This record gives sequence, C-alpha cells and structure tokens, in this order.
Amino acid sequence: MKKKRVVVGLSGGVDSSVAAYLLQQQGYEVIGLFMKNWHDESVTISSECPWLEDSNDAMLVANKLGIAFQTVDLSDTYKTRIVDYMFAEYAAGRTPNPDVLCNREIKFSVFMDIALSLGADFVATGHYCQKDTITKDGKPIYRLLSGQDASKDQSYFLCQLTQQQLAKTLFPIGYLQKSEVRKIAAAQALVTAEKKDSQGLCFIGKVRLPDFLKQQLAPKQGPIISIPVAQVPQLEPHDTPGEAQWKALATRKQYQPEEGTVVGTHEGAHYFTIGQRKGLAVGGTAAPLFVIATDTVKNIIYVGEGAQHPGLFHKALFVAVDQLHWVREDQQLQIGEQTTVMARIRYRQPLQAATLERTTDGLYVIFDQPQSAITPGQFVAWYRENELLGSGVIA
Repeated sequence: MKKKRVVVGLSGGVDSSVAAYLLQQQGYEVIGLFMKNWHDESVTISSECPWLEDSNDAMLVANKLGIAFQTVDLSDTYKTRIVDYMFAEYAAGRTPNPDVLCNREIKFSVFMDIALSLGADFVATGHYCQKDTITKDGKPIYRLLSGQDASKDQSYFLCQLTQQQLAKTLFPIGYLQKSEVRKIAAAQALVTAEKKDSQGLCFIGKVRLPDFLKQQLAPKQGPIISIPVAQVPQLEPHDTPGEAQWKALATRKQYQPEEGTVVGTHEGAHYFTIGQRKGLAVGGTAAPLFVIATDTVKNIIYVGEGAQHPGLFHKALFVAVDQLHWVREDQQLQIGEQTTVMARIRYRQPLQAATLERTTDGLYVIFDQPQSAITPGQFVAWYRENELLGSGVIA
C-alpha cells in the first residue's frame, strides 16, 4: 500500500523538526520544505534569527531523518501579501498582525499549493494546536482546537483558516508539551533540540520595527499629548442593551489637542500602537505613559498616565462584515442573532467572556469586563470551550 505523502514546513526550529520526525514514525512519506521569505538583513538583528542559519538547520534535520528536502523562495509573494500590507496598515494608524497574515496568505495558501503540486496528501506544521473531525448532516467538519500546552497554544495565529485548508492539514505536536517536544528532539539527536524559539515577525525574524517601517514610512516629528482622566468618556453610555449601545461602546473617542498637555515629541504617529509604553522617551511622570490613541492624519500621539488609565479600556469592539471569518461556517450567526463565547484580542491573552452580536454591517464583540488596548488592525478570535470558531479584524 502506497504511503500517504506529507509536506512539512521545516522552519529550522525544534517544533517543525519534531513534527517531521513524528510523521515519519507514523508511516507517512515526509518531505521537508523550507520557505525563504525575507532576505533584507539591513533591518534584521541577524544574530537572533538569520534565515541562512535556519535553512541550514532545516537541511541538517532532513538529512538526519533521511527525508527529501527543498527550499523555495517566496520573498516576492511575501513582500506583496505581507510587507506591503503592513506598511499600508501602519500608515493608516492600524496595527497588523503579520503572524496571522503569514498563516493565511503564505503557509496555508502559497505553501499549501506548492505542497499539493508535489503530490502531497497533507501539509503539516509545528504549530501547538490540534484538529479533529466531526460529522454533521453526513458531511465532515474540521475543528480547530487549542494546543495541549496552554502556555504555547498557537490556535490564535491560525484563526483565519478555512475548512478546505484544515481538511489538508496535520498538527503533529499539538498534543504535546513543549518540554516533551525538546526531549524527543534530544533523543533523536536533532540539531534543533536546544535551539531557542524564534521571536519577531513571521519568517523575517527579530527586527528593529521602527527601522523596518522607516523603509517606506518617513519620520515626521509631532507632539505627544497627555490626556487627563476627566476627558475620557464613561464606559456605559446607555441603560438599554442593543445595537446603539454596542456601537457606542465600540466607538473610540477622537481626542483633540486642546483636551490635553504636550509632554514630548515623537518621530511619527504611524510608528506607534495602542497600549504601547516603550519608545515614548517621556519622563517626569508619577506612572508610566501608555499610548491611548493615535492620529496619523494630524500626526499626534495621545497618551494616558498609568496602566489603569480609562482611555486604555473599552468594553466592545466591531468587526466589519467584509472582515468577518468563520472557521466553523455552520456556527456563523445570522443578522440579529447573538451568542456567548470566550474571546481574545491578542496572542496569549487569557480568554475573556464575551457576547457576539451580529448586525447588518458586521459583528460586535461585547466583553463582560472592559479590555485594555483593543487595537484596530489586530485580530479578535472567539472560542467555545477549546475550539476556535471564528475571527475578524478589529475596526
């Protein structure tokens, strides 16, 4: 009987290395594929995550396991789909999530197409998440589940996957703890066994983000304005729940310069994001300053003093209808429907109790408790128990 073929995205890290080994042990024909998506080392801290070292480690792992290995250069596609998008979002005052985009636009799109062209039955990655299959109305439905290691769960990064993509995807290490993954790698004498986890932008590595953005977004000096607590509106503008209340709760106040005090200057509002503390270079305050709003048109950063400044907190957010995505298409809400879920607005944030309310224009996510630093351009993902049901870009 012919073995089923799996193409593994070998990144040069320990997780994908062990994923390839486990699949081999399960009887699959395994092919390792390294994706070169970035090679501009002028903005990369090369000692942290050089692509050349990663490629070499991936090749060494493939040789050790005795599996076929290829490298593909997807840098042009990566620039178009990820980097150009990032620049446009930052210029507009939003904060994109390149890791989610990488998975949607590269790993489970271009990479998957290449894998299938190589005759793959499945593709596999080293993500800490799980998948299972249920049957509904006689048809298979693929569920995207949290990883067994709660501290490493990466389901959030896969929140834009489709049923068609999940049908062809395997997550071999999703049931393991990180410590177990390293033990397996060490037992097999894989070169990546003790390698540090990569940090920074997906496929680029650890970068100096301001230097990266300055490639296309020129510095432009502007004021940093501190907003006093008294200028922040109350969180509960209506007594009766409904769309008017959700809209009011999800709408961010547009601050004006005269509402605060100039406390410093910056090099460009498009370099900053909601909730940011580092890089402001403003001293002399009783508590640290946090960015509570940016205005890229007027080139102004608004800040609040202290991590509990009310300008950081909102109880609701909105996802426009064209940015709404359901992993579980059979669970999507119809206009006027609502449901309770657990949701997160950033990776590793503990899940928060929330209500989804579907309207004509999109979806409101109303949290039981106000959330800090809800950031336009980021992704909100919602779960039921340990299953990720859907996601969307925060407006």
